[in-house]
Amino acid sequence: MLRFFEKYKFLAIVLMVLSIIIISLIYQILKPTAVLPVFQPAQVNAEMVDSTLQHVKKYHTVGDFSLLNQNGKEITSKDYEGKIYVADFFFTTCQTICPIMTDHMLQIQEAFKNDTAVLLLSHTVTPEIDSVAQLKKYALEKGVDDKKWNLVTGDKKEIYDLARKSYLAAKDNPFSENDLIHTENFVLVDAKKRIRGFYDGTSPEDITKLLEDIQMLKAEH
Repeated sequence: MLRFFEKYKFLAIVLMVLSIIIISLIYQILKPTAVLPVFQPAQVNAEMVDSTLQHVKKYHTVGDFSLLNQNGKEITSKDYEGKIYVADFFFTTCQTICPIMTDHMLQIQEAFKNDTAVLLLSHTVTPEIDSVAQLKKYALEKGVDDKKWNLVTGDKKEIYDLARKSYLAAKDNPFSENDLIHTENFVLVDAKKRIRGFYDGTSPEDITKLLEDIQMLKAEH
């Protein structure tokens, strides 16, 4: 019996190694791949969603838009077609959460500075103040990369509708028909214009999670 095992010792080791490899491969194949959720209006805090959309449970995507960036260039939804991007709402004179949000956007810009598949988009909520010239001044002060990140201004109602009807990221202002309460939300949008995540733009932990989720989306697409 001992001679038998000695004779086939090498073969047994080979079979054992092959078995371990096969089992590992099967585990990897059967292991579910982590996928980010696709958010629908009905799943989001109703305060952030226009009342006309609060019942919607499928097929929600970011709508078309046409705004002006810090260089006076028209930026439309076509400029973000097929791209993964992070959107937020801010204003240049904000002294509370906006500076922190801008710093975190700069962190994302740096992380993907050489990646043309990932873009950034910041909408001013005070277009009457944030003209193209004001956005350009802000962009230069903060170090915004024009190829990566658009700061946009334009029609106030269009920006309002984008915040409430597309990105589901801003509260209605009950004291004004033409105003909104912007939040710290960063919104992750995939290449199919679907919302894949919401993040606290003032939280370092959320920004770390956002960077990881962008990589996950890149692998998905």
